[in-house]
Amino acid sequence: MAVRRFTRSKWGDFINVAFLVTAGLFTMLPLIYAVCTSFKPLDELLIFPPRFFVRRPTLGNYMILPDLMSSLKVPLSRYIFNSLFISIVSTFFYILIATMAAFVLSKGKFKGKNVLFWIVQFALMFNAYTLAIPRYLIFAKMNIIDTYWVEILPHLASTLGVFLAKQYIDGYIPNALLEAAKIDGASHYRVFWSIVMPVIKPAWLTLMLFAFRDIWAEVPNGTIFSEQLKTLPQIVTQITAGGTARAGSSMAVTVIMMIPPILVFLISQSNVVEAMSSAGIKE
Repeated sequence: MAVRRFTRSKWGDFINVAFLVTAGLFTMLPLIYAVCTSFKPLDELLIFPPRFFVRRPTLGNYMILPDLMSSLKVPLSRYIFNSLFISIVSTFFYILIATMAAFVLSKGKFKGKNVLFWIVQFALMFNAYTLAIPRYLIFAKMNIIDTYWVEILPHLASTLGVFLAKQYIDGYIPNALLEAAKIDGASHYRVFWSIVMPVIKPAWLTLMLFAFRDIWAEVPNGTIFSEQLKTLPQIVTQITAGGTARAGSSMAVTVIMMIPPILVFLISQSNVVEAMSSAGIKE
């Protein structure tokens, strides 16, 4: 009995591509609207109902930013430094800690390993809002409120990176490869840096994208009071507080703030799909 094979026609491929392109453009609407609004003059910002696209683009919203920033208590460069420093340092140590913990939970041989991994998965159920009060009490006991530590340490304990990296290691690093390296005399640290990290590059690049995006846009609530330690997102909130008259300027700052995460995405986007598709792999 002949087996019928079903293949898509050219029209079917065209419809699929058209649907994906339309869905992709729809998800980009907020980004397009933000860029268009940043070039709108004041009279177009006040029009009701608001227009999506700008008709008379102007650079005034960007040119006025230095004057708005001149009234700040500290230079704008200080806020930029704080954002970059916290984002880069937190992302680096987050990836390092997550991948090392995932390697131990995946290939380590000790009692209670499965219990620890269940705790990691259970911790994924909690978000920052449910942990706000306990975390504040812990920060107060540690005397790290109004310091860089209060913005760096919380991200290092995120368990999403451990979960994702462990699933990737389970699926892409066979035990035979590690045993061969140990026979050649490689230590645990040599195995981790020379074998594990290059193989799981898609996983930690994905973690870099997610971590940098979240840390860059985070606004500390009730933990940072010194103007010397504030970051760019907090400046955006101050500009936005100016009302509709500053809507264009606040959107201009928002567009500028989107540039670093977009650059990180361009670096890591080719590895994101591969890493996320491996998250469901089991031993």
